[in-house]
Amino acid sequence: MAKPAIDQTVRVESPCIRKCTLDDSDICVGCFRSLDEICAWGNASNHQRLQVLELALARRQLKTGNA
Repeated sequence: MAKPAIDQTVRVESPCIRKCTLDDSDICVGCFRSLDEICAWGNASNHQRLQVLELALARRQLKTGNA
């Protein structure tokens, strides 16, 4: 199944939930982004942001056991 087209005029919003604490692996316990991903977010394209969101979701699922 093809992914829907990304609207480049609307920026993908940050998943930040203002629970900004990093674990021992430098992963935020609130949004599950890495420190590097958080720092790069402001200059990231929508495509890059969606990739980060996919990685963060996978990390969340591993941590919480929810698929």
